[in-house]
Amino acid sequence: MSTLDIRDLHVSVLTEEGPVEILRGVDLTVSSNETHAIMGPNGSGKSTLAYSLAGHPKYHVTSGTVTLDGEDVLAMSVDERARAGLFLAMQYPVEVPGVSTSNFLRTAATAVRGEAPPVRKWVKEVKTAMKDLEIDPEFAERSVNEGFSGGEKKRHEILQLTLLKPKIAVLDETDSGLDVDALRIVAEGVNRFKATSAESGDGAGVLLITHYTRILRYIRPDRVHVFAAGRIVESGGPELADELETNGYVRFTDAVGTAAAATV
Repeated sequence: MSTLDIRDLHVSVLTEEGPVEILRGVDLTVSSNETHAIMGPNGSGKSTLAYSLAGHPKYHVTSGTVTLDGEDVLAMSVDERARAGLFLAMQYPVEVPGVSTSNFLRTAATAVRGEAPPVRKWVKEVKTAMKDLEIDPEFAERSVNEGFSGGEKKRHEILQLTLLKPKIAVLDETDSGLDVDALRIVAEGVNRFKATSAESGDGAGVLLITHYTRILRYIRPDRVHVFAAGRIVESGGPELADELETNGYVRFTDAVGTAAAATV
């Protein structure tokens, strides 16, 4: 059983005008077998949270703590975070010319597992995962994400998730740019990962970052958190997502604006 614990996290980015604080005290706990959805308007800090957890050098943690099973995540390098069991599916997956998808996946699995998986078992594992995600087997020999469509890139992210079997998966707007069929395939892949991890006794946790409720029709969250102005302003069950679908974020952004004005 694993737990990602975020306490009073403050993060800034450096601009031409100087540092700008994006996250202003985030508190969140994600445990095994839980799915948490973070929703909020553009610019609220959702993706900043994801990249800060992964260790992106652009984002500077100014205060607060992040631990995974009691270990200090912020003291780890990017690769150490991945080996510790933290996974990030990026909103905009990058292309890696000259590196085949098959080599990339096997190298990543070797790093995370601590040893190279047996070839025959690995080939079967990859083929099964690609078939489940409706990925053409020929993609295994293509450079990572090079020439992939948006939907293909997102399915490749879920392929990595399936094969690397992290403790905590952070999915940053995995649903963006997907058509109906691709959304279904990606969501089924996430649900299959969760079910498999639960059956194995590991029980992975998922932190799903999204603007829209459409993916939540396929992936049912245990908790929904509303992000505004760099912090979580309200949390609730799946019914909170239904409210957002109906009324949008106005109630929350207005409340944040009123609170900010009162402090001036």
